Amino acid sequence: MLKLENVNKTYTEHQALDDINVTFNPGETTVIVGPSGSGKSTLLRSLNLLEHPETGAYTIDDRKIDFSQPITKETLLWIRRKTGMVFQQPRMFDHLTVMGNMIEAPVHVLKQSKTDAKANAHDLLKQVGLDEMADRYPYQLSGGQTQRIAIARALAMHPDYLLLDEPTSALDPEIEAQILRILKRLAEQQASMIIVTHNMEFAKNAADRMIFLEDGAIKFDGTPDEFFNHPTDRINRFLNAYKI
Repeated sequence: MLKLENVNKTYTEHQALDDINVTFNPGETTVIVGPSGSGKSTLLRSLNLLEHPETGAYTIDDRKIDFSQPITKETLLWIRRKTGMVFQQPRMFDHLTVMGNMIEAPVHVLKQSKTDAKANAHDLLKQVGLDEMADRYPYQLSGGQTQRIAIARALAMHPDYLLLDEPTSALDPEIEAQILRILKRLAEQQASMIIVTHNMEFAKNAADRMIFLEDGAIKFDGTPDEFFNHPTDRINRFLNAYKI
């Protein structure tokens, strides 16, 4: 379980997160949507401690963090092992092959043997349809291939929660569809995922739960059926902006 209580984050005079109270349950795919600048990425990054809110509490499993206090390096590393992050534009180590990138953290952070790490990496690369790319270098990959490998690399750390920040926004529609199929398959396997996305069709088909964020505050937290079929006036206006 991930739980945020009374969480606030401010950039200069902009309130990025405004008294956020939310619990993310295991085995659930939560999709976070909202207009640009609503705080979606800040919320997601706070769960991985890439952002440090000024106030509020964060509970993960049986450990509770007070954001108003300094966070120890040990706590930071522990939480990042629990929450795998996939970015909009993932970065890889240019001097390592795909396999090298896949096993770097499992070997050095999780202390897995190279044999076990490679076997697991091959399994994950097969899941995203790219096992044949194991010996290639990052410069030899397309944007879509890089994103699929980033998902596999995050899963290699066996995180309790997978956090994805607009994982398809920089991709063309055909490649986006490939990534979304992978995420939908993970959702069907009851992986614990929290996804920020602009793709409403994916959200409708894959989410167990929808969160609508605006002005740093949660304005809706409920089922996809409620969100898409019984929207409030504000959500209806938001959804209409995606219609051609």
